[in-house]
Amino acid sequence: MALARTWSVALSGVDGVPVEIEADVGAGTVRTQLLGLPDAALHESKDRVKAAVRNSGHAWPTQRVTLGLSPATLPKNGSGYDLAIACVVLAATRAVPGDRLEGTVLLGELALDGRVRAVRGVLPALLAAKRAGLTDAVVPVDCLPEAALVDGLNLRGASTLTGVLAWLAGEGELAAAPEPAPTRPPDGPDLADVIGQPEARWALEVAAAGGHHLLLTGPPGTGKTMLAQRLAGLLPPLGRDEALGVTAVHSTAGLLTPHAPLVSTPPFVSLHHTTSAAALVGGGSGTAKPGAMSRAHRGVLFLDEAREFGAAKLEALRTALEEGEVRLARRDGIVRYPARFQLVLATNPCPCAPPKDIDCLCPPAARRRYEAKLSGPLLDRVDLRVTMRPLTAMSGAEVAPPEPSAAVRARVHKARTRAAERWSAHGWPTNAEVPGPALRRDHRLPRDVTGILDRALSLGALTGRGADRCLRVAWTLADLAEVDRPTADHVAAALEFRDRRTP
Repeated sequence: MALARTWSVALSGVDGVPVEIEADVGAGTVRTQLLGLPDAALHESKDRVKAAVRNSGHAWPTQRVTLGLSPATLPKNGSGYDLAIACVVLAATRAVPGDRLEGTVLLGELALDGRVRAVRGVLPALLAAKRAGLTDAVVPVDCLPEAALVDGLNLRGASTLTGVLAWLAGEGELAAAPEPAPTRPPDGPDLADVIGQPEARWALEVAAAGGHHLLLTGPPGTGKTMLAQRLAGLLPPLGRDEALGVTAVHSTAGLLTPHAPLVSTPPFVSLHHTTSAAALVGGGSGTAKPGAMSRAHRGVLFLDEAREFGAAKLEALRTALEEGEVRLARRDGIVRYPARFQLVLATNPCPCAPPKDIDCLCPPAARRRYEAKLSGPLLDRVDLRVTMRPLTAMSGAEVAPPEPSAAVRARVHKARTRAAERWSAHGWPTNAEVPGPALRRDHRLPRDVTGILDRALSLGALTGRGADRCLRVAWTLADLAEVDRPTADHVAAALEFRDRRTP
């Protein structure tokens, strides 16, 4: 009997669990048995690995091969275990030494000719391996730039199974991890391109400064989409930990490229109203994959023509807006994906959407039905609501040229810095993430400042959640004004944002 072991990683959402792979080769019926809750893709790996081993100049054992993946109760899925299985079986038959396998994580899919192909989720897998105390890793050479984001691991890149087997035998070297290349964020669309809309531009700045959600309502062609596309460009670059968290989600979704392995700028995800609920939230058989809400983590999720999405998809946003994560229950268990995004909704005021509201031809009942497509509970979670002005001129519409994104971004950065310093002891990076009880208990404002909120609550014009969100916006307005605490004017302006109308 011959036994060998090595390591790989199983992913559950963006959380990894190290998997010990053991191979036992001994007497018995000639077959290869895989234990440990493998999925269909992993079951098929037996045939892929056999062909790759033969085409790499080695023989597959003609005895009974038992492969155990531990922990045995954890579902295993995907093709990323191929390289580890091939190496551990050959080590068990003494075809190659197994000394280097003991503390090494191996990730990679094998082609039938022995090439090592890239797999998803390398970054979260290596982060989990590092937390577990493993020190060495072999990954597909195409995944080396992504793997190099993890410090503290001895990384090697493999292009073929033959190269890995030669490295195990001490007869060759694998590719080393490259030095991280400096990345320059691409130039996005500039806010100077937007004509007019002073209220909407101000709301966009407030949203960027505090991390607030935004609803833009107006006729077609007034610049709703243009403004939404420019919000991500006003946000500051992601910090190291935030960038790794966002990159882990994109790695799990298979969206990373070797040329841009680190997502260092806030992502912008725009969806068409025909998008399915699974594409929005996440889904798939077995273990659910991340959806658009998770891909927009620490960035912007834009829903154009929001009232056309349908109630089921819109209401699915509510939990993520409150908790900043998506929980998906499937056959193989519950996975969690981060989803701390800024939501931007754009919609027409009515079905006919004339250039001016006074020209609306919709019957009152049709207009009410259209407005009801955005439910009260969803709107209650949107901090800023702005009605766009119709355009009246294409030239000479403004006394001064519109501000570029760079000028607004500088003010946003200063406001975010003030907020981050204020909440640093609690770990809240933006005002939008501060819990309501903390605002009311630890940073209570005087009664003469919040009196307008008390009156709105007593009249039923505002919910408790809405009052908390008004307080958060008021703190953002104070940060933009560079004052220490919100005033009554800031609170009144925040309340006006809940239902702002323009003539």
